[in-house]
Amino acid sequence: MRRWWPGRPTLRVRLTAWYMLLMALTLLLFSGYLYFRLERSLLAQVDATLQVTASQALTNLDEENGRLAFQNNEASRLVTARLSQSGFAVRLIAPDGMVWDGFGGYQEVPLWVPDAAGYRTVGTGEARWRVYSQPIQTPDGQSVVWLQVAQSITPVDDTVENLRTQILLGLPLILMLAGLGGYFLANRALRPIDRITRTAQAISASQLDQRIGYTGPQDEVGRLATTFDNMLDRLQKAFERERRFTADASHELRTPLTALKGRLGVTLSQPRTPAEYENALRDLEQEVDRLIRLSTDLLFLARLDQRRLPWQPQALDLSDLLGAVVEQMRPLAEDKGLVLTEEVPPALSILGDPDHLIRLFVNLLDNAIKYTPPGGQVVLRAGKERTGVWVAISDTGPGIPPEHLPHLFERFYRVEESRSRPSGGAGLGLAIAYEIARWHGGTIEVQSEPGHGATFTVHLPLQPRREAQKAD
Repeated sequence: MRRWWPGRPTLRVRLTAWYMLLMALTLLLFSGYLYFRLERSLLAQVDATLQVTASQALTNLDEENGRLAFQNNEASRLVTARLSQSGFAVRLIAPDGMVWDGFGGYQEVPLWVPDAAGYRTVGTGEARWRVYSQPIQTPDGQSVVWLQVAQSITPVDDTVENLRTQILLGLPLILMLAGLGGYFLANRALRPIDRITRTAQAISASQLDQRIGYTGPQDEVGRLATTFDNMLDRLQKAFERERRFTADASHELRTPLTALKGRLGVTLSQPRTPAEYENALRDLEQEVDRLIRLSTDLLFLARLDQRRLPWQPQALDLSDLLGAVVEQMRPLAEDKGLVLTEEVPPALSILGDPDHLIRLFVNLLDNAIKYTPPGGQVVLRAGKERTGVWVAISDTGPGIPPEHLPHLFERFYRVEESRSRPSGGAGLGLAIAYEIARWHGGTIEVQSEPGHGATFTVHLPLQPRREAQKAD
């Protein structure tokens, strides 16, 4: 159940509140602009009408007894009657404030002597007038008479007031509808986040198969849901890899320990001669050596996964390093009757950790020698490429079936047909080589066909890219 109040409001409520606030500010600004724009537009129309009326009134002026007055003939009476019926008030004001003549309801217009031509709004409340004042020279040219044309702006005030009322009444209704719409949209937009929350709450170490399964548009929320599912995929693979690694490691450790326990039991079951004890101890020593190698490999992988592996990159002559590795492995190849050759150009330089690189190539050569039958050949080649160097190790062994190629670099993986426990290791050599190459920002590729040997190719950049060493 969603908690509304008290406490911090939900994201939906906050989004809706911000949406309503923004909508209210927008409507207020637009309504204010519309209100003042309409008022100015209506007053401009009134001003234009007053000026036209003043022009008509000027044509009806005449002089009577030294004063200006409006003509009293039939045509003038028709004009003044029409203007009066239209709500106009016209008058002539002397400099001393005396009204010389006028028609319409000019007595209702507040009286004042203007000091400049133009427009002015006078009156208060419902009796508001818009007045246009224009100076006129008297016939003797000695003074100035003011022609004033006025019109009530009550209709303008009523129109503006009606608009203001509509705004004040409509604004709350619009905001309420906008709030409901905004909450509906926020609820719909945040629905995948609710699914993300429920999925995250349902996830545990034993239930990593939960997914959001978002099928909507790939907007911000859609990308978040998709990214969350991809993260869960990676987590599930990582947990499964860790479970498999733990199970395999336990199995690999249990086997030599069981052999040790059994051998000790047999040896101690009855008295033995010194030679028999010596043979038993030698067998036990082999199992202990195997345990030490396995423990060392597991510790290496654990430190690598935790990014606690010692890292001392330096400029290396890869040609010399590969030559030293080949010479180190040559006795092992000769004991098995293999031909080990190298085809490495001089002065191949990279930046890397020499100890880890030696381990990488020793593991690959050991793997090639171990699974090449007597009389075969192992070749190490190297060369430059556009972004670094490559090192290829080929053998004439039985090859690897295609279905095993994608899994060769997995930990504890064995190709059962050729890697039995007596001849093979624990299945960590290729995994360690792969991790060391990746630690240096490089890759390992394998090409093989059954009956035609295998080729492992290592690509290393000139400088290790540490950002490429993060676990997948």
